Amino acid sequence: MKGSNGSSNNPAPVEDCNRVQEVNGLAGNSYKGKGKVDADCEFADCRSGVLLGKGFDDERQVTRTAACNNVNGHHQSSSDSLRMGLFPRQNEGINSVDKLAVMTSRFPLKRPTGRVVAIVEKSLRRDAIVGFLSVKQWFSYRELNRKDAKGNSANFDHEYVTLNPTDPRFPKMIVFVRDLPDCIKKRLEDGDETIEKELLGAQIEDWSAESPFPRVHISHSFGRSGELETHINAILYQNAIHCADFSPQALSSLPSIPWEIPPEEYQTRKDLRDLCVFTIDPSTACDLDDALSVEKLSNDSFRVGVHIVDVSYFVSPNTALDIEAQLRSTSVYLLHRKIQMLPSLLSEMLGSLNPGVDRLAFSMFWELNRTGDVLDRWMGRTVIRSCCKLSYEHAQDIIQGITDVERFDTLEGFPQLHGLFEWTDVIKSVKCLHEISKTLKEKRFHDGALQLESSKVVYVFDQDGVPYDIRLSERMDSNFIVEEFMLLANMTAAEVISRAFPDSALLRRHPEPNTRKLKEFEAFWHKHGLTLDTSSSGQFCQSLEKIREKLKDDSVLFDILIYYASKPMQLAAYFCSGELKDNLNDWFHYGLAVPLYTHFTSPLRRYPDIIVHRTLAAVIEAEELYLKQRGLLNGNNWEEVSRNCFTGIYFDKEAAASPQGKEVLSFAASKHGIPSPELLADVAAYCNERKLASRHAEDACEKLYMWLLLKKKEILLSDARVLGLGPRFMSLYIQKLAIERRIYYDDVEGLTVEWLESTSTLVLNLSGQKRLFKKGGLGNYMALGNFAWVVNPCDLSMKTGSIDSNDATCMVNGEGTFQDLEPISKSWVDPGTFPLTVHLLSTIPVALYAIGGDDGPLEIGVHLYMSSYLK
Repeated sequence: MKGSNGSSNNPAPVEDCNRVQEVNGLAGNSYKGKGKVDADCEFADCRSGVLLGKGFDDERQVTRTAACNNVNGHHQSSSDSLRMGLFPRQNEGINSVDKLAVMTSRFPLKRPTGRVVAIVEKSLRRDAIVGFLSVKQWFSYRELNRKDAKGNSANFDHEYVTLNPTDPRFPKMIVFVRDLPDCIKKRLEDGDETIEKELLGAQIEDWSAESPFPRVHISHSFGRSGELETHINAILYQNAIHCADFSPQALSSLPSIPWEIPPEEYQTRKDLRDLCVFTIDPSTACDLDDALSVEKLSNDSFRVGVHIVDVSYFVSPNTALDIEAQLRSTSVYLLHRKIQMLPSLLSEMLGSLNPGVDRLAFSMFWELNRTGDVLDRWMGRTVIRSCCKLSYEHAQDIIQGITDVERFDTLEGFPQLHGLFEWTDVIKSVKCLHEISKTLKEKRFHDGALQLESSKVVYVFDQDGVPYDIRLSERMDSNFIVEEFMLLANMTAAEVISRAFPDSALLRRHPEPNTRKLKEFEAFWHKHGLTLDTSSSGQFCQSLEKIREKLKDDSVLFDILIYYASKPMQLAAYFCSGELKDNLNDWFHYGLAVPLYTHFTSPLRRYPDIIVHRTLAAVIEAEELYLKQRGLLNGNNWEEVSRNCFTGIYFDKEAAASPQGKEVLSFAASKHGIPSPELLADVAAYCNERKLASRHAEDACEKLYMWLLLKKKEILLSDARVLGLGPRFMSLYIQKLAIERRIYYDDVEGLTVEWLESTSTLVLNLSGQKRLFKKGGLGNYMALGNFAWVVNPCDLSMKTGSIDSNDATCMVNGEGTFQDLEPISKSWVDPGTFPLTVHLLSTIPVALYAIGGDDGPLEIGVHLYMSSYLK
């Protein structure tokens, strides 16, 4: 819905859909780069901390590269590799297709691999690399060669240092010292090793086919790692989020404050200032872009109004402000910080539907009966005056009957009421809208809509904006009031603009889920006694509701089910109707189960909504011109609703196809700056890219705040559910943080591992035997402390990150207080004991902690939380 709701369990990005599925479990993508070959690269005539040229291969350390199938933690033996025909002269008589068929039949869990032969298009991420410099080897090299360089000036022409990206998908990168910024180069000359603790930004300049390591250029220094502002700036840089101040040219197109609506606007718009209109938003929201109203027409019918700020009045096509808004494309919400698409002057003052002031709006009205059927509708540009700003908590109190003017003389804590309305008017309207929204919601789900929603994690911030606790929260009925009518408005807008401009309407579609991933998801839960029907979104939703009832005593497991149900889902995307005019089935929105959908209701924070506003304005003007030419429009009254030929329930195809209709539609499209289909397709693609980037930034910010919280607490105890199990590692879902992690236990000193394949059972136990080195290979055993946090039972009274109860009223995600929610860190977790027997879906105790900061990328680690006298 709106703004910064701070949810940390948003639907996963598209990358998360490509997860390796466990043979005995569902989870599997938390494993990043384990066992990766870590070797330096030989550059001709280049020098670093490792001397290149003669003897380089002898000094280079290469980790073992034995074939290993990481799926389910099973090692693949060398004999298996030989039988698969991985060597050049093996299976020479078998063609590639036969080889693939043999491989997939014998090893169904092994994924096919390929070789990159060409780069069709370079990724934008090449221009936004974030990482740490590694300079100690370079310092060693300079020290060894200091005598040779004595008396000569420093020569950096062929020397390089390495950059270690924070993104594990990138390899190490080479940075020539000569290309470093002067400030960094001087620190290198001075022997300043603290530069390794700074987070840097770079761009890939060259990545030849012969080299596994790209060459990069350093362009930014964000500051010392581990600090909030440093990582926020790095996140914005990585995702190309435009956060600079708005240019004077962009601001010059806005009127100055104080500003009043010009008199001519009152003459050309419908005046709704006498209508009881109000907003429902988060308590701290400043950009109020939608308002609601309702009127009872009879015992069986109501007129519901949705009123959206008319941003298109202030942002004209191709102006400096329009170009800036399109460049940003969307507002970005980083929990405790907002990067706006439009200037605050517009989003919080001129346009925001603040109470007690006249505002320009785009309004839609529907006449609805008690069963939720739309009997008639009207839309157009209006002037409104909101009577009050309700928060979701205020609306919820009204719905639950906690707030009632008949029982209380005053409404303590409620906002100021403006105009001639009484609180009884507002309360009756909220209750009426709640009943109508419930009907609309039931109707949507009856028609096949799907909703994947579970408890969300919200962060509690102190006065400095630093998180100190987390809590679980669920949406309230008041949230769904707003949601239902916003959905209705978006669907109506999509219907109107796609009929009037079938080749140049900006719409939004949601493809069906990935079939393979959906079947794997269905099969996993079926194996555990939960039957799912995923044949359609409606059947899927009904299955989930049945399971919700079945798991009413195990809400955690249901939250896990919903969490993984989102993984097969594909991303919704904007598109130009002209792109897919020959395949109308691709317009469908799977999640909402509707044939047409767009975004209309948030023009202050989404650029596509502004385009849809302009398109709707063109349709309305074309309709008025056509009706005037035909002598059918005498005024803009409610009685004229049924005569609307382009915006009404019934679309007049003959009118639109007539010479007069084509002429007025073309004129209106040109006047309101509707892009051509080709240009609109480019705008849609860019908005999709920016929306995905903002989502990545928001996810990264949530991870950052989670890391800061754990860094402050040092240890956070939690229960976890086992979703994947094998002889080497287990995959866990930690509900407190709504994250997935893995714990490896195959090479732990003093630990015995017993894996029972037939029953998918794992038994972990301590042994008194000390084993420092592995029998058959290189390397040491992992210390027990890197696998489990083992405490002595006598020490269980120690504090483990609890918080002061006096802090329980601090801000939550900048949206107000949640005094009724118990802080997660207050809940007690009992440690496990050895021997520990683990099955799929078992609940086990874990300890979460922060990794990295000064010495590397930020990560969240997890250990088993165990108790033993043998500690």
